[in-house]
Amino acid sequence: MALFGWLKKGAPKREIVVNVEKLETRVAVVENGRVEEFQVEHPTEERLVGSIFKGRIQNLEHDLQAAFVDIGLKKNAFLHYWDMLPDDDSRLDEDDDNTRPSRRRRVSNDMIAKRFPPGSEIVVQVTKGPISTKGPRVTANLSLPGRYLVMMPGTRLRGVSRKIGDAKERQRLKKILDRLPLPDDAGLIVRTVGSGANKRAFVRDLRNLWESWNELQGNIKNLKPPACVYQEPDLVERVVRDWLTEEIDRVTIDDAEAYNRIRSVAGRISRRAKNIIHRYEGQLSIFEHHGVERQLEDAFRRKVNLKSGGYLIFDETEALIAIDVNTGRHRGKGSQEEAILEVNLEAVEEVARQLRLRNIGGLVVVDLIDMKSRKHQNTVHKAMKQALKRDRSRTNVLPISELGLMEMTRQRQEESLLSQMYADCPYCRGHGLIKSPLALSVDIQRQLAAIMRKVRQEGSDMVELQIIVAPCVLDRLRTEDEAFLVELQRRYTGRLTFKSELHRHPESFCIADGQSGKILYSVGDQAAH
Repeated sequence: MALFGWLKKGAPKREIVVNVEKLETRVAVVENGRVEEFQVEHPTEERLVGSIFKGRIQNLEHDLQAAFVDIGLKKNAFLHYWDMLPDDDSRLDEDDDNTRPSRRRRVSNDMIAKRFPPGSEIVVQVTKGPISTKGPRVTANLSLPGRYLVMMPGTRLRGVSRKIGDAKERQRLKKILDRLPLPDDAGLIVRTVGSGANKRAFVRDLRNLWESWNELQGNIKNLKPPACVYQEPDLVERVVRDWLTEEIDRVTIDDAEAYNRIRSVAGRISRRAKNIIHRYEGQLSIFEHHGVERQLEDAFRRKVNLKSGGYLIFDETEALIAIDVNTGRHRGKGSQEEAILEVNLEAVEEVARQLRLRNIGGLVVVDLIDMKSRKHQNTVHKAMKQALKRDRSRTNVLPISELGLMEMTRQRQEESLLSQMYADCPYCRGHGLIKSPLALSVDIQRQLAAIMRKVRQEGSDMVELQIIVAPCVLDRLRTEDEAFLVELQRRYTGRLTFKSELHRHPESFCIADGQSGKILYSVGDQAAH
């Protein structure tokens, strides 16, 4: 028993699990056995967000205050006028130490037309990938992220991430920043992971950033537009750069080549970082072994159950993400108000986690269970803000409205994982619904009546029609609606025969001439795919 107790005590509490395959790389951060973050990347697809392109201005749209830039993709990139000229105020980020409000500089149409006429070259960085029918969004304000620093050419900003809260540590980092050799036309921001790092680590990181910048400048000079002049590292390397902090106890990876590469990159950081990386060689897939696969399957369902018995319903639409909170089986031990508060508090924690797992961005509306107490509403609002602190994407949460809705935005850099990993159902075309047999029966009877009237008006004494439908619709016609069809035959002196096709789509039917076989009316696909 003591042995097993020791094993449990010494087991990693926060682990990064990396699954590398030919067509897909997946990374999950597991905290005490629970998946807290998840990312996926497909090596065959170009990495856009963070990549830098030498492009060409295609056209200027003064009404939109934006330019469209050809960077070599199917759709031109969207570039706001205020993102075309490097400007310190526009580059202030919430991670920056500067507390001045970010102001977008007014840029006149004439100024833009003079400096960037159609056909001129421009270097831009992708800030948001193509989503749905929209092309990527880009900016001329470039930034190169390293392990501890972010270099920003064209600005003089120097600051420390706001997420580093210790005053003494901030002062120490500012002194290191001031002593780093850097030209006047490049700014630096210390990333959160830089807390506790020594000066030598910053110097080494800055040297690597300069190498990347020099290579980028060479590509800008030598390549003809449109061309990619800098590409973000793949997901395996970004794990080390962005995720491998002191809080991580272990990194497990299942691919030999990626394992050697990630150890090499981690070795540049510290001996500890290199030593916590391990190779997985078990028989089960690495995600199954760590219980990640099952959790991901549960996470991507429309309905997400809560431990208390409540549940969430996620609906992802083009305009916004709607999340409905329900009490379900939860009863609670106290008053009804206390029970509602418990479910809402658990719900916002899970919502924050789901936003990270699903990579949901844009406008999010959470329909909470109604709370009468303003104190309870404030408690839930604060809990949501606290839960979102660990999110790498920028978020903004508004107080709960009078209708019990919590509205928020989350930075959207690329399509959600649901959009990346799932395609619209060819059966329902993404609606999740098809017409009921009743609605189809009404449609069929309406078309039959119209055709039979037309044939009678053309002078025919007898109308003979064949109707081809799906089996579920035929069941409805033969049972509940048989009397209506008999009446239809009597009224128009006709003869109706019905035929079902096993693989026909339920919404598809056709009406043919019973003698010649000529199709008189058809709707939908002839058969389900």
